[in-house]
Amino acid sequence: MRALLSVTDKRGLEPFARRLAALGFELISTGGTARQLRASGLEVREVSDVTQFPEMLDGRVKTLHPSIHGGLLGRVADAGHREQMQAHGITPIDLLVVNLYQFEDAARRGASLAELIENIDIGGPAMLRSAAKNHESVTVVSDPDDYDAVARELETSGAVSDNTRFELALKVFRRTAAYDRAISETLERAAHPQPDDAFPPRLAIDSALSSILRYGENPHQRAALYRDLSHGGGIAQGELLQGKELSYNNLVDLEAAWDLVNDLPQGVPAVAIIKHTNPAGCAQGVHLVDAYRRALACDPVSAYGGVIGLNRPLDRDAAQAIADLFVECIAAPDFAAEAVEILARKKSLRLLRVAPSEPGRRLRSLSGGWLLQDDDRNLMGDWREVTERAPTEEEAAGLRFGWPVAKHVKSNAIVFARSQGGFGATLAVGAGQMSRVDSVAIAALRAQLPLAGSVVASDAFFPFPDGIERAAAAGATAVIQPGGSLRDAEAIATCNRLGLAMVFTGVRHFRH
Repeated sequence: MRALLSVTDKRGLEPFARRLAALGFELISTGGTARQLRASGLEVREVSDVTQFPEMLDGRVKTLHPSIHGGLLGRVADAGHREQMQAHGITPIDLLVVNLYQFEDAARRGASLAELIENIDIGGPAMLRSAAKNHESVTVVSDPDDYDAVARELETSGAVSDNTRFELALKVFRRTAAYDRAISETLERAAHPQPDDAFPPRLAIDSALSSILRYGENPHQRAALYRDLSHGGGIAQGELLQGKELSYNNLVDLEAAWDLVNDLPQGVPAVAIIKHTNPAGCAQGVHLVDAYRRALACDPVSAYGGVIGLNRPLDRDAAQAIADLFVECIAAPDFAAEAVEILARKKSLRLLRVAPSEPGRRLRSLSGGWLLQDDDRNLMGDWREVTERAPTEEEAAGLRFGWPVAKHVKSNAIVFARSQGGFGATLAVGAGQMSRVDSVAIAALRAQLPLAGSVVASDAFFPFPDGIERAAAAGATAVIQPGGSLRDAEAIATCNRLGLAMVFTGVRHFRH
Protein backbone atom coordinates (compact mmCIF):
# COMPACT_ATOMS: atom_id res chain seq x y z
CA MET A 1 0.00 0.00 0.00
CA ARG A 2 1.18 3.52 -0.79
CA ALA A 3 0.28 6.86 0.77
CA LEU A 4 1.15 10.25 -0.73
CA LEU A 5 1.35 13.06 1.83
CA SER A 6 1.78 16.72 0.86
CA VAL A 7 0.29 19.23 3.29
CA THR A 8 0.46 22.91 4.21
CA ASP A 9 -1.38 22.47 7.52
CA LYS A 10 0.86 20.03 9.39
CA ARG A 11 -1.37 19.56 12.45
CA GLY A 12 -1.35 15.91 13.50
CA LEU A 13 0.74 14.88 10.49
CA GLU A 14 3.55 12.99 12.27
CA PRO A 15 1.33 10.75 14.46
CA PHE A 16 -0.89 9.92 11.47
CA ALA A 17 2.08 9.11 9.23
CA ARG A 18 3.56 6.96 11.98
CA ARG A 19 0.34 4.95 12.23
CA LEU A 20 0.31 4.52 8.44
CA ALA A 21 3.91 3.33 8.46
CA ALA A 22 3.09 0.83 11.21
CA LEU A 23 0.34 -0.54 8.96
CA GLY A 24 2.87 -1.13 6.19
CA PHE A 25 2.21 1.91 4.00
CA GLU A 26 5.04 3.20 1.84
CA LEU A 27 5.17 6.96 2.44
CA ILE A 28 5.68 9.29 -0.53
CA SER A 29 5.98 13.01 0.02
CA THR A 30 7.16 16.39 -1.25
CA GLY A 31 9.29 19.28 -0.03
CA GLY A 32 8.66 20.48 3.51
CA THR A 33 6.30 17.62 4.32
CA ALA A 34 9.01 15.07 3.43
CA ARG A 35 11.62 16.93 5.48
CA GLN A 36 9.36 17.03 8.54
CA LEU A 37 8.55 13.33 8.32
CA ARG A 38 12.21 12.38 7.91
CA ALA A 39 13.13 14.58 10.88
CA SER A 40 10.68 12.56 12.98
CA GLY A 41 12.50 9.34 12.01
CA LEU A 42 10.12 8.08 9.30
CA GLU A 43 11.30 6.63 6.01
CA VAL A 44 9.92 8.70 3.15
CA ARG A 45 10.28 8.47 -0.61
CA GLU A 46 10.41 11.69 -2.62
CA VAL A 47 7.81 12.27 -5.34
CA SER A 48 10.67 12.96 -7.77
CA ASP A 49 11.86 9.37 -7.21
CA VAL A 50 8.43 8.16 -8.31
CA THR A 51 8.12 10.46 -11.33
CA GLN A 52 11.81 10.29 -12.30
CA PHE A 53 11.42 13.99 -12.93
CA PRO A 54 12.80 16.74 -10.68
CA GLU A 55 10.72 19.39 -8.99
CA MET A 56 11.05 22.54 -11.07
CA LEU A 57 9.83 26.09 -11.64
CA ASP A 58 10.16 26.98 -7.94
CA GLY A 59 8.15 23.90 -7.00
CA ARG A 60 5.23 24.75 -9.29
CA VAL A 61 5.73 21.45 -11.10
CA LYS A 62 6.26 18.38 -8.93
CA THR A 63 3.11 16.24 -8.74
CA LEU A 64 1.63 17.09 -12.16
CA HIS A 65 2.83 13.85 -13.73
CA PRO A 66 1.24 10.61 -15.09
CA SER A 67 3.02 8.55 -12.43
CA ILE A 68 1.11 10.49 -9.76
CA HIS A 69 -2.24 11.10 -11.43
CA GLY A 70 -2.22 7.67 -13.04
CA GLY A 71 -1.71 6.20 -9.57
CA LEU A 72 -4.62 8.26 -8.26
CA LEU A 73 -7.03 7.82 -11.18
CA GLY A 74 -6.40 4.20 -12.07
CA ARG A 75 -9.28 1.91 -11.12
CA VAL A 76 -7.62 -1.12 -9.60
CA ALA A 77 -10.74 -3.24 -10.16
CA ASP A 78 -10.62 -2.53 -13.91
CA ALA A 79 -8.45 -5.03 -15.82
CA GLY A 80 -7.87 -2.59 -18.66
CA HIS A 81 -6.66 0.09 -16.23
CA ARG A 82 -4.34 -2.39 -14.53
CA GLU A 83 -2.81 -3.44 -17.85
CA GLN A 84 -2.17 0.16 -18.91
CA MET A 85 -0.69 1.06 -15.52
CA GLN A 86 1.65 -1.94 -15.62
CA ALA A 87 2.68 -1.11 -19.18
CA HIS A 88 3.74 2.38 -18.11
CA GLY A 89 5.22 1.44 -14.73
CA ILE A 90 2.50 3.22 -12.73
CA THR A 91 1.81 1.92 -9.23
CA PRO A 92 -1.55 2.66 -7.53
CA ILE A 93 -1.70 5.24 -4.74
CA ASP A 94 -4.11 3.95 -2.09
CA LEU A 95 -4.23 6.97 0.23
CA LEU A 96 -3.80 10.67 -0.53
CA VAL A 97 -3.26 13.20 2.27
CA VAL A 98 -3.29 16.76 0.90
CA ASN A 99 -4.41 20.18 2.08
CA LEU A 100 -4.02 23.38 0.14
CA TYR A 101 -1.87 26.48 0.12
CA GLN A 102 -3.48 28.89 2.56
CA PHE A 103 -4.82 31.34 0.01
CA GLU A 104 -7.64 32.51 2.29
CA ASP A 105 -5.15 33.41 5.05
CA ALA A 106 -3.08 35.44 2.56
CA ALA A 107 -6.24 37.25 1.43
CA ARG A 108 -7.29 38.01 5.03
CA ARG A 109 -3.93 39.58 5.88
CA GLY A 110 -4.10 41.83 2.80
CA ALA A 111 -1.35 40.19 0.76
CA SER A 112 -0.24 41.82 -2.48
CA LEU A 113 -1.57 40.57 -5.80
CA ALA A 114 1.77 38.89 -6.54
CA GLU A 115 1.69 37.06 -3.21
CA LEU A 116 -1.92 36.03 -3.74
CA ILE A 117 -1.04 34.55 -7.12
CA GLU A 118 1.80 32.53 -5.57
CA ASN A 119 -0.64 31.19 -2.96
CA ILE A 120 -2.94 29.69 -5.61
CA ASP A 121 -2.42 25.94 -5.30
CA ILE A 122 -2.43 23.99 -8.56
CA GLY A 123 -1.06 20.54 -7.80
CA GLY A 124 -3.02 20.18 -4.56
CA PRO A 125 -6.52 20.67 -6.02
CA ALA A 126 -5.59 18.54 -9.03
CA MET A 127 -4.54 15.62 -6.82
CA LEU A 128 -7.53 16.03 -4.53
CA ARG A 129 -9.96 16.01 -7.45
CA SER A 130 -8.28 13.00 -9.04
CA ALA A 131 -8.41 11.00 -5.81
CA ALA A 132 -11.97 12.13 -5.00
CA LYS A 133 -13.18 11.16 -8.48
CA ASN A 134 -11.61 7.72 -7.97
CA HIS A 135 -12.77 7.32 -4.37
CA GLU A 136 -13.81 3.73 -5.05
CA SER A 137 -10.08 2.91 -5.16
CA VAL A 138 -8.45 5.78 -3.24
CA THR A 139 -8.98 7.22 0.23
CA VAL A 140 -8.52 11.01 0.10
CA VAL A 141 -7.96 13.00 3.31
CA SER A 142 -8.05 16.80 3.08
CA ASP A 143 -8.72 17.69 6.73
CA PRO A 144 -6.42 16.86 9.68
CA ASP A 145 -9.53 16.35 11.81
CA ASP A 146 -10.17 13.13 9.84
CA TYR A 147 -6.77 11.55 10.48
CA ASP A 148 -7.74 9.62 13.59
CA ALA A 149 -10.97 8.16 12.15
CA VAL A 150 -9.20 6.98 9.00
CA ALA A 151 -6.32 5.45 10.97
CA ARG A 152 -8.75 3.68 13.30
CA GLU A 153 -10.66 2.12 10.39
CA LEU A 154 -7.41 0.91 8.84
CA GLU A 155 -6.17 -0.49 12.16
CA THR A 156 -9.49 -2.17 12.94
CA SER A 157 -10.49 -3.67 9.59
CA GLY A 158 -7.47 -3.22 7.34
CA ALA A 159 -9.38 -0.95 4.95
CA VAL A 160 -11.39 2.23 4.80
CA SER A 161 -15.10 1.61 4.23
CA ASP A 162 -16.88 2.57 1.01
CA ASN A 163 -19.07 5.03 2.91
CA THR A 164 -16.11 6.76 4.57
CA ARG A 165 -14.24 7.07 1.26
CA PHE A 166 -17.33 8.62 -0.34
CA GLU A 167 -17.85 11.10 2.53
CA LEU A 168 -14.18 12.10 2.37
CA ALA A 169 -14.53 12.65 -1.38
CA LEU A 170 -17.56 14.89 -0.84
CA LYS A 171 -15.54 16.89 1.67
CA VAL A 172 -12.85 17.37 -0.97
CA PHE A 173 -15.29 18.71 -3.54
CA ARG A 174 -16.77 21.10 -0.96
CA ARG A 175 -13.28 22.28 -0.04
CA THR A 176 -12.06 22.80 -3.60
CA ALA A 177 -15.29 24.61 -4.51
CA ALA A 178 -14.84 26.99 -1.56
CA TYR A 179 -11.16 27.42 -2.46
CA ASP A 180 -11.93 28.32 -6.06
CA ARG A 181 -14.65 30.71 -4.93
CA ALA A 182 -12.25 32.44 -2.51
CA ILE A 183 -9.71 32.87 -5.32
CA SER A 184 -12.20 34.26 -7.83
CA GLU A 185 -13.77 36.68 -5.34
CA THR A 186 -10.41 37.91 -4.00
CA LEU A 187 -8.92 38.43 -7.44
CA GLU A 188 -12.13 40.14 -8.58
CA ARG A 189 -11.75 42.63 -5.73
CA ALA A 190 -8.05 43.09 -6.48
CA ALA A 191 -8.64 43.64 -10.21
CA HIS A 192 -11.72 45.84 -9.82
CA PRO A 193 -11.40 47.68 -6.47
CA GLN A 194 -14.66 48.79 -4.90
CA PRO A 195 -15.42 50.62 -1.65
CA ASP A 196 -15.38 48.29 1.35
CA ASP A 197 -19.15 48.63 1.71
CA ALA A 198 -19.95 47.96 -1.96
CA PHE A 199 -22.32 45.12 -2.76
CA PRO A 200 -20.58 42.19 -4.49
CA PRO A 201 -21.26 41.65 -8.21
CA ARG A 202 -21.95 37.98 -7.38
CA LEU A 203 -23.35 36.82 -4.07
CA ALA A 204 -21.59 33.76 -2.67
CA ILE A 205 -22.92 32.11 0.50
CA ASP A 206 -20.40 29.93 2.32
CA SER A 207 -22.33 28.01 4.97
CA ALA A 208 -22.10 24.56 6.48
CA LEU A 209 -25.00 22.44 7.69
CA SER A 210 -25.05 22.73 11.47
CA SER A 211 -28.13 20.69 12.30
CA ILE A 212 -31.39 19.32 10.93
CA LEU A 213 -34.18 20.90 12.96
CA ARG A 214 -37.24 19.03 14.16
CA TYR A 215 -39.39 21.12 11.81
CA GLY A 216 -39.77 24.66 10.52
CA GLU A 217 -42.25 27.32 11.59
CA ASN A 218 -44.93 24.60 11.53
CA PRO A 219 -44.71 20.82 11.95
CA HIS A 220 -45.37 20.11 8.26
CA GLN A 221 -42.34 22.18 7.18
CA ARG A 222 -38.82 20.76 7.09
CA ALA A 223 -35.96 22.99 8.29
CA ALA A 224 -32.22 23.06 8.89
CA LEU A 225 -29.68 25.41 10.47
CA TYR A 226 -26.57 26.46 8.53
CA ARG A 227 -23.49 28.07 10.05
CA ASP A 228 -21.75 30.98 8.32
CA LEU A 229 -18.15 29.89 7.62
CA SER A 230 -16.94 33.42 6.92
CA HIS A 231 -17.95 34.97 10.26
CA GLY A 232 -17.99 33.78 13.84
CA GLY A 233 -20.34 34.53 16.70
CA GLY A 234 -24.06 35.12 16.69
CA ILE A 235 -27.06 32.92 17.45
CA ALA A 236 -26.37 30.34 14.72
CA GLN A 237 -22.97 29.61 16.27
CA GLY A 238 -24.04 29.71 19.91
CA GLU A 239 -23.20 26.89 22.33
CA LEU A 240 -26.19 25.00 23.73
CA LEU A 241 -25.36 24.34 27.39
CA GLN A 242 -28.54 22.50 28.36
CA GLY A 243 -32.07 21.68 27.26
CA LYS A 244 -33.78 20.21 24.23
CA GLU A 245 -32.55 20.90 20.72
CA LEU A 246 -33.43 24.33 19.44
CA SER A 247 -36.36 24.65 17.05
CA TYR A 248 -36.71 26.95 14.05
CA ASN A 249 -38.96 29.32 15.99
CA ASN A 250 -36.64 29.23 19.03
CA LEU A 251 -33.75 30.37 16.86
CA VAL A 252 -35.73 33.18 15.23
CA ASP A 253 -36.92 34.43 18.64
CA LEU A 254 -33.42 34.12 20.14
CA GLU A 255 -32.08 36.26 17.33
CA ALA A 256 -34.70 38.91 18.07
CA ALA A 257 -33.88 38.86 21.80
CA TRP A 258 -30.13 38.93 21.27
CA ASP A 259 -30.29 41.76 18.72
CA LEU A 260 -32.47 43.89 20.99
CA VAL A 261 -30.36 43.68 24.15
CA ASN A 262 -27.23 44.34 22.12
CA ASP A 263 -28.74 47.52 20.70
CA LEU A 264 -29.11 48.92 24.23
CA PRO A 265 -26.20 50.58 26.09
CA GLN A 266 -23.86 47.78 27.13
CA GLY A 267 -22.81 49.43 30.39
CA VAL A 268 -26.27 48.84 31.91
CA PRO A 269 -27.82 45.40 32.61
CA ALA A 270 -30.69 44.78 30.19
CA VAL A 271 -33.23 42.01 29.58
CA ALA A 272 -35.53 41.42 26.62
CA ILE A 273 -38.43 38.96 26.73
CA ILE A 274 -39.53 37.99 23.22
CA LYS A 275 -42.71 36.31 22.03
CA HIS A 276 -43.03 35.53 18.32
CA THR A 277 -40.15 37.94 17.52
CA ASN A 278 -41.81 40.90 19.29
CA PRO A 279 -40.79 42.26 22.70
CA ALA A 280 -43.24 41.26 25.42
CA GLY A 281 -41.06 43.35 27.72
CA CYS A 282 -37.67 44.98 27.82
CA ALA A 283 -35.97 46.82 30.64
CA GLN A 284 -32.74 47.96 32.26
CA GLY A 285 -31.84 47.79 35.92
CA VAL A 286 -29.14 48.20 38.54
CA HIS A 287 -28.72 44.43 38.48
CA LEU A 288 -29.83 41.84 35.95
CA VAL A 289 -32.56 40.58 38.27
CA ASP A 290 -33.99 44.12 38.53
CA ALA A 291 -34.02 44.45 34.74
CA TYR A 292 -35.74 41.05 34.41
CA ARG A 293 -38.51 41.91 36.90
CA ARG A 294 -39.20 45.24 35.19
CA ALA A 295 -39.29 43.58 31.76
CA LEU A 296 -41.66 40.87 33.03
CA ALA A 297 -44.01 43.46 34.53
CA CYS A 298 -44.73 44.89 31.06
CA ASP A 299 -46.69 41.82 29.93
CA PRO A 300 -46.38 38.78 32.23
CA VAL A 301 -49.08 36.89 30.34
CA SER A 302 -47.29 37.08 26.97
CA ALA A 303 -43.94 36.40 28.62
CA TYR A 304 -45.11 32.87 29.45
CA GLY A 305 -43.38 30.50 27.02
CA GLY A 306 -41.19 33.28 25.68
CA VAL A 307 -37.49 33.64 24.96
CA ILE A 308 -35.12 35.80 27.00
CA GLY A 309 -32.05 37.72 25.89
CA LEU A 310 -29.48 39.17 28.29
CA ASN A 311 -26.66 41.58 27.58
CA ARG A 312 -24.43 40.16 30.33
CA PRO A 313 -23.75 36.78 31.94
CA LEU A 314 -26.72 35.26 33.77
CA ASP A 315 -26.05 35.31 37.51
CA ARG A 316 -27.57 33.38 40.41
CA ASP A 317 -30.17 36.00 41.46
CA ALA A 318 -31.54 36.49 37.95
CA ALA A 319 -31.61 32.72 37.39
CA GLN A 320 -33.68 32.20 40.55
CA ALA A 321 -36.18 34.83 39.39
CA ILE A 322 -36.41 33.41 35.87
CA ALA A 323 -36.88 29.89 37.27
CA ASP A 324 -40.38 30.90 38.43
CA LEU A 325 -41.54 31.46 34.84
CA PHE A 326 -41.98 28.96 32.02
CA VAL A 327 -39.38 30.08 29.47
CA GLU A 328 -38.33 28.30 26.27
CA CYS A 329 -34.77 29.61 25.90
CA ILE A 330 -32.25 32.07 27.29
CA ALA A 331 -29.45 33.67 25.25
CA ALA A 332 -26.59 35.30 27.12
CA PRO A 333 -22.87 35.96 26.66
CA ASP A 334 -22.23 33.50 29.49
CA PHE A 335 -23.84 31.71 32.45
CA ALA A 336 -22.53 31.57 36.02
CA ALA A 337 -22.10 28.03 37.35
CA GLU A 338 -24.71 28.73 40.09
CA ALA A 339 -27.19 29.94 37.45
CA VAL A 340 -26.74 26.77 35.41
CA GLU A 341 -27.21 24.65 38.52
CA ILE A 342 -30.45 26.45 39.40
CA LEU A 343 -31.89 26.14 35.89
CA ALA A 344 -30.74 22.53 35.41
CA ARG A 345 -33.97 21.48 37.18
CA LYS A 346 -35.91 22.81 34.19
CA LYS A 347 -34.83 20.05 31.81
CA SER A 348 -36.46 21.50 28.69
CA LEU A 349 -35.09 25.03 29.15
CA ARG A 350 -32.41 25.78 26.55
CA LEU A 351 -29.41 27.85 27.61
CA LEU A 352 -27.47 29.29 24.69
CA ARG A 353 -24.09 30.92 25.21
CA VAL A 354 -23.56 33.44 22.41
CA ALA A 355 -20.40 35.21 21.30
CA PRO A 356 -20.68 38.67 19.74
CA SER A 357 -20.72 38.91 15.97
CA GLU A 358 -19.50 41.76 13.83
CA PRO A 359 -22.12 44.02 12.23
CA GLY A 360 -22.62 43.03 8.64
CA ARG A 361 -25.45 42.49 6.23
CA ARG A 362 -28.76 40.66 6.40
CA LEU A 363 -29.79 38.18 3.74
CA ARG A 364 -33.38 37.24 3.00
CA SER A 365 -34.69 34.83 0.41
CA LEU A 366 -37.30 35.61 -2.22
CA SER A 367 -38.81 33.31 -4.80
CA GLY A 368 -36.18 33.38 -7.52
CA GLY A 369 -33.59 35.43 -5.67
CA TRP A 370 -32.25 37.14 -2.58
CA LEU A 371 -32.45 40.47 -0.81
CA LEU A 372 -29.26 41.78 0.80
CA GLN A 373 -29.15 44.85 3.01
CA ASP A 374 -26.87 46.48 5.56
CA ASP A 375 -27.59 45.93 9.23
CA ASP A 376 -29.83 48.66 10.66
CA ARG A 377 -27.13 50.31 12.79
CA ASN A 378 -28.09 53.99 12.69
CA LEU A 379 -30.02 53.91 15.93
CA MET A 380 -30.63 57.47 17.02
CA GLY A 381 -30.11 59.51 13.86
CA ASP A 382 -30.33 63.27 14.42
CA TRP A 383 -32.10 64.16 17.69
CA ARG A 384 -34.27 67.21 16.95
CA GLU A 385 -36.76 68.71 19.38
CA VAL A 386 -39.62 70.10 17.28
CA THR A 387 -42.31 71.16 19.79
CA GLU A 388 -42.74 74.25 21.94
CA ARG A 389 -41.99 72.15 25.01
CA ALA A 390 -38.72 70.26 25.15
CA PRO A 391 -38.73 66.86 26.87
CA THR A 392 -37.75 66.80 30.52
CA GLU A 393 -34.59 64.93 31.50
CA GLU A 394 -36.64 61.91 32.57
CA GLU A 395 -38.73 61.98 29.38
CA ALA A 396 -35.59 62.24 27.23
CA ALA A 397 -34.11 59.20 28.97
CA GLY A 398 -37.34 57.28 28.33
CA LEU A 399 -37.35 58.33 24.67
CA ARG A 400 -33.73 57.23 24.22
CA PHE A 401 -34.61 53.85 25.70
CA GLY A 402 -37.90 53.33 23.87
CA TRP A 403 -36.51 54.26 20.46
CA PRO A 404 -34.18 51.22 19.98
CA VAL A 405 -36.86 48.94 21.43
CA ALA A 406 -39.34 50.18 18.79
CA LYS A 407 -36.77 49.25 16.14
CA HIS A 408 -37.21 45.60 17.17
CA VAL A 409 -41.02 45.58 17.07
CA LYS A 410 -42.80 44.50 13.89
CA SER A 411 -44.17 47.45 11.93
CA ASN A 412 -46.35 49.32 12.53
CA ALA A 413 -44.57 49.58 15.89
CA ILE A 414 -45.53 51.53 19.01
CA VAL A 415 -43.74 51.32 22.35
CA PHE A 416 -44.85 53.00 25.57
CA ALA A 417 -41.86 53.32 27.90
CA ARG A 418 -40.59 55.06 30.99
CA SER A 419 -37.23 55.83 32.58
CA GLN A 420 -36.78 55.89 36.35
CA GLY A 421 -33.41 56.73 37.82
CA GLY A 422 -31.81 56.37 34.39
CA PHE A 423 -33.13 52.83 33.82
CA GLY A 424 -35.61 52.34 31.00
CA ALA A 425 -38.50 49.89 30.81
CA THR A 426 -41.29 49.12 28.38
CA LEU A 427 -44.84 49.62 29.64
CA ALA A 428 -46.81 48.43 26.61
CA VAL A 429 -46.15 47.35 23.03
CA GLY A 430 -48.32 47.51 19.92
CA ALA A 431 -47.01 45.53 16.98
CA GLY A 432 -47.66 44.51 13.41
CA GLN A 433 -50.84 46.43 12.68
CA MET A 434 -51.78 47.77 9.26
CA SER A 435 -52.71 51.11 10.86
CA ARG A 436 -50.42 53.00 13.25
CA VAL A 437 -53.30 54.33 15.29
CA ASP A 438 -54.43 50.72 15.84
CA SER A 439 -50.96 49.86 17.17
CA VAL A 440 -51.31 52.72 19.66
CA ALA A 441 -54.79 51.59 20.66
CA ILE A 442 -53.78 47.94 21.11
CA ALA A 443 -50.73 48.87 23.20
CA ALA A 444 -52.85 51.08 25.45
CA LEU A 445 -55.62 48.47 25.71
CA ARG A 446 -53.23 45.67 26.74
CA ALA A 447 -51.11 47.75 29.12
CA GLN A 448 -50.60 46.08 32.50
CA LEU A 449 -48.81 49.11 33.98
CA PRO A 450 -49.98 52.72 34.39
CA LEU A 451 -49.23 54.81 31.30
CA ALA A 452 -49.62 58.21 32.92
CA GLY A 453 -46.41 60.15 32.37
CA SER A 454 -45.09 57.62 29.85
CA VAL A 455 -43.31 58.31 26.56
CA VAL A 456 -44.11 56.82 23.15
CA ALA A 457 -41.73 55.62 20.44
CA SER A 458 -42.96 55.06 16.89
CA ASP A 459 -40.76 53.25 14.33
CA ALA A 460 -42.03 55.47 11.48
CA PHE A 461 -43.81 58.80 11.22
CA PHE A 462 -47.39 59.42 12.33
CA PRO A 463 -49.28 60.01 9.05
CA PHE A 464 -52.19 61.62 10.91
CA PRO A 465 -52.58 63.30 14.29
CA ASP A 466 -54.98 60.59 15.55
CA GLY A 467 -52.16 58.28 16.72
CA ILE A 468 -50.64 61.02 18.83
CA GLU A 469 -54.07 61.93 20.23
CA ARG A 470 -54.68 58.29 21.27
CA ALA A 471 -51.24 58.13 22.91
CA ALA A 472 -51.88 61.33 24.84
CA ALA A 473 -55.28 60.09 25.95
CA ALA A 474 -53.58 56.97 27.33
CA GLY A 475 -51.22 59.12 29.41
CA ALA A 476 -48.16 59.75 27.22
CA THR A 477 -46.39 63.09 27.67
CA ALA A 478 -43.61 62.82 25.06
CA VAL A 479 -43.15 61.26 21.63
CA ILE A 480 -40.18 60.16 19.53
CA GLN A 481 -40.61 59.46 15.82
CA PRO A 482 -38.62 59.83 12.58
CA GLY A 483 -40.66 62.66 11.09
CA GLY A 484 -40.85 63.03 7.33
CA SER A 485 -44.62 62.98 6.82
CA LEU A 486 -46.39 65.53 4.67
CA ARG A 487 -48.46 66.16 7.80
CA ASP A 488 -45.55 66.70 10.20
CA ALA A 489 -46.83 70.22 10.87
CA GLU A 490 -50.18 68.80 12.00
CA ALA A 491 -48.42 66.29 14.30
CA ILE A 492 -46.34 69.08 15.84
CA ALA A 493 -49.38 71.30 16.26
CA THR A 494 -51.27 68.43 17.95
CA CYS A 495 -48.43 67.91 20.43
CA ASN A 496 -48.29 71.63 21.17
CA ARG A 497 -52.06 71.74 21.70
CA LEU A 498 -51.90 68.75 24.09
CA GLY A 499 -48.72 69.87 25.88
CA LEU A 500 -46.59 66.96 24.62
CA ALA A 501 -42.91 67.15 23.79
CA MET A 502 -41.83 65.57 20.52
CA VAL A 503 -38.47 64.61 19.06
CA PHE A 504 -37.67 63.77 15.43
CA THR A 505 -34.78 61.45 14.63
CA GLY A 506 -34.80 61.51 10.84
CA VAL A 507 -34.31 57.71 10.86
CA ARG A 508 -37.01 55.14 10.20
CA HIS A 509 -36.83 51.58 11.60
CA PHE A 510 -39.35 49.48 9.68
CA ARG A 511 -39.16 45.77 10.56
CA HIS A 512 -41.07 43.46 8.24
